[in-house]
Amino acid sequence: MEAPALEVAGLGKSFGSVRAVDDLSFRVEPGRVTGFLGPNGSGKTTTLRMLLGLVRPSDGRALVGGRAYADHPVPGALVGAALEATGFHPGRTGAAHLAAYAPQVGADRDRCREVLDLVGLTPAAERKVGGYSLGMRQRLGLATALLADPPALVLDEPANGLDPEGIVWLRGFLRHLASQGRTVLVSSHVLGEVQHTVDDVVVIARGRLVHASSLAELASMAGVRTYVETPDPERFAALCAERGWECAARGAGHEVADVPAAAVGAAAYAAGLELHQLATRGADLEDVFLRLTGAAA
Repeated sequence: MEAPALEVAGLGKSFGSVRAVDDLSFRVEPGRVTGFLGPNGSGKTTTLRMLLGLVRPSDGRALVGGRAYADHPVPGALVGAALEATGFHPGRTGAAHLAAYAPQVGADRDRCREVLDLVGLTPAAERKVGGYSLGMRQRLGLATALLADPPALVLDEPANGLDPEGIVWLRGFLRHLASQGRTVLVSSHVLGEVQHTVDDVVVIARGRLVHASSLAELASMAGVRTYVETPDPERFAALCAERGWECAARGAGHEVADVPAAAVGAAAYAAGLELHQLATRGADLEDVFLRLTGAAA
């Protein structure tokens, strides 16, 4: 089955006087992992629910492969979704949960065992879900989404509750799914959770789109940062002020924004200022994310 693009166009949703989603448009392409980002309460989950036919839009369209999700013959076999890690019967085992859901998407018991193994839950398959940790429930939700071996996945905050090892595993697993040509949409309110996983980003705040691009384009907005440690921080701060550089204390040193390390080192040498450390730091994407969403708020 060919992987579908996911698209929302002019999408809006009002709950009484509250405008949860407002004129939202973006597209998610197959073969890529797209991060759907925004602060808590920004409208991400409402948007995903409209995409999956669980909430009726007030305005606009939400499409899967050019059609509404509910218009597909077996929508659950086309898009695997995990929107929350709480929708499980606590008295059922993990294996029993999958066995109950499998017939709805045409999966058999062999596939249930296969997806349990894929997400690392085979040792806990016969334990009741009520005793699962949040991270284990996240894995069970992912296993449920994968039952039909769908060409598209929609995951709401899938890293929530995972330990560091689990987050690393999730990153590699999502990259693997995209490499197979699948469409993968992953929401998060923390860019740092997904920045090592995604190819593209869609950022919303207060229900409106504030940015959509590749991750590389977003990183280019962060600019360069140079970290400096010196035994004479007061003279270094004065040098920055003299040059008109934006400089802030960071840990044991200072960080200079948008000035290459070579330029900072040359200026310090010319001023006879001793440096103990001079390094270029990677783009701080979280700062860009906070700036985008903060400006919208």
